[in-house]
Amino acid sequence: MITVKGISVVVPFLNEAEIIEKFCFALDEYQKTFSTPLELVFVDDGSIDNTIERIKQYNFNYIHKIRIIQLSKNYGSHAAIRAGLLHASYDVITWMGSDLQDPLELLDQGLEKIKLGYDAVYFEKKAVKVSLAEKMFSGIYSRMMRKYAVKEFESGGINSIMMNQKVLKTLNGNIEANSSVVLQILNSGFKHTTITLEYLARSGGKSKWTLSKKIKLFIDSFVAFSFMPIRMVSIVGILMFVAGCLSGIFTIVNKFVDPTVPIGYSTLASIMALGFGITNISLGIIAEYLWRTYDAARKRPTFIVSEVIDIENNSRKKE
Repeated sequence: MITVKGISVVVPFLNEAEIIEKFCFALDEYQKTFSTPLELVFVDDGSIDNTIERIKQYNFNYIHKIRIIQLSKNYGSHAAIRAGLLHASYDVITWMGSDLQDPLELLDQGLEKIKLGYDAVYFEKKAVKVSLAEKMFSGIYSRMMRKYAVKEFESGGINSIMMNQKVLKTLNGNIEANSSVVLQILNSGFKHTTITLEYLARSGGKSKWTLSKKIKLFIDSFVAFSFMPIRMVSIVGILMFVAGCLSGIFTIVNKFVDPTVPIGYSTLASIMALGFGITNISLGIIAEYLWRTYDAARKRPTFIVSEVIDIENNSRKKE
C-alpha cells in the first residue's frame, strides 16, 4: 500500500461568485471526515466578478492549504487546469469544477486506487441530466475518439482524472497548446483504472461550456491526437479522381452510342462545384495542422500567471 501525504485539488473557475462559497463549504466539510489532507488550488481563468474576493474572505475551518492562481486573461479550462497542476504541491492531484457537479466521493475512491499502485484513475460519468443535443454531441464525440484517436477513451466521457507524481511530471514537462489534458493522459499509456460515478446537476450559476468551446475541443482533439482528418483528405481525393474518371468514361461511351446526346453544362457545373467544395474543405483541414505547427514553433506560453496567492491557516501572503 502506497503512502500518500495529501491530495491537491485543482479548481478552475470563470465568474463563479454565485456558487463558489457553496463549493468552499462542501470541500471544507468533506475534509472534516477525510483523513488525508487536501490542498485547494483555485485557478482564476479571467474572471471579471468578485469570485477571488469571496474565496479570500471565506473562513476555512478544516482545509488549511489554499492557493489562488490568477491568470492574465481567459485561456480556457484546459489551460487553467495545466496552470493549477504546475502549482500543486501534494503527491496526488486531481481537478474538479466549482459547480459541485463532481461527486466528492471521487476523492476517497480515487485515493484507494492510487494507493493500490495505479498511476491514474479516470472518473467516468454514469448519468447526468443534459439536453438531447448535448447527448448526441457527446455520443458522436466519444465514438469518433475511440475509433480514430484514443482507443482508451471511455464511452461515458472522462470528466476528471486523479494522478500520481509520475503522470504529473509528464504533463508539466509537455505542456501542449490547443490540446486536451484528458486525452494527453489517456494517450500516454500509464497504468490506470476507471471509476464510474453519478454526476450531479449544476448547483447554481451558468455553465461556461458553450457551443463554440465544444466545437473547438472537437477540432483540437482530432488535430492533436489523430491523423484521420489528413488521411480523409487523401481518401476523398482518390474517390473524387475515380468518380471523375468513371464520369468521363460514361460521357464518352454515351456520346458514341447516341451522338445526338447534348453535352450537359449543368452536370459540368455541378461536378466543378463539388470538386471545388471538397478542395476547399481539404485545404481547411491542412491549414488547421499547419496553423498548429506554426503555433507550436512560436513557443508562446499556453497561459500566463499574473499572481499567486497563498492562504495558509487563514493568513494570507502574496508571492
